[in-house]
Amino acid sequence: MVFKFLKYEVSNRVAWIKFNRPDQLNAMNRQMMDEIIESLELVHSTNDGKIAVAVITGEGKAFMAGADIKEYAQQTEEEFEAFQLMGRRLYAAIEKNSKPIIAAINGYAFGGGFEIALSCDMILCRQYAKLGLPEINLNLIPGGGGTQRLTRKIGSNLANEMIMTGRAVTAEEMWAKGVVNHIYEKEGFNERVGEFVAQLTDKPVDRLRAIKQLTRKCLGEVDVSALDMENEQLGKFYSSEEGQGKIQEFYQKSLNNK
Repeated sequence: MVFKFLKYEVSNRVAWIKFNRPDQLNAMNRQMMDEIIESLELVHSTNDGKIAVAVITGEGKAFMAGADIKEYAQQTEEEFEAFQLMGRRLYAAIEKNSKPIIAAINGYAFGGGFEIALSCDMILCRQYAKLGLPEINLNLIPGGGGTQRLTRKIGSNLANEMIMTGRAVTAEEMWAKGVVNHIYEKEGFNERVGEFVAQLTDKPVDRLRAIKQLTRKCLGEVDVSALDMENEQLGKFYSSEEGQGKIQEFYQKSLNNK
């Protein structure tokens, strides 16, 4: 399968999904989101004998720096709402996937990038990787379930601190909170990820699927009404004068830095 903004490869029963916009820190535009969903649906539907597990990672120095603000800046309110709803399909494609999905965070994971990782079944991080939900710095709030999934992982007090301040945290901080499974050094990161995943590929796939379903059952489904409220509030802040001011300021700054 050939994509424009992804690299997709299956090797030794592992599907590798790699974000491939390194010059944009793998920021996610509409087409890239479509491709991520398509690749995850391919993993879900592929015979278990060919794929046992999938790894999501990034090309270059970022996992994903969030949504493409350049595209945000030019969207109509209707296009923005459609983008957010498509994001819900993306996170569902991870959480409801028939295979375990592992995030291998090789660098920055902000906004939608961190929300993707929070949807995954396990998280592996490169040493000193930075993670966070910095939307408040654009006068926005997370729109991909970040308020819900981060709170479920670390509790409301710490989630409030991270989301309200927009502070980036280290992989080490998230490991201490139980969000990150393992941290590997930068050199040989992909190899270590491969070694970890190899522990799963020789396990019976139906058992892996059952475990994933059961551990997610324990957490319960993310509250749809809360996701609706998150999208509604984000839409209001996006169309506000303060929100548009910050988004356009960021957009102009990015043009000047070309």
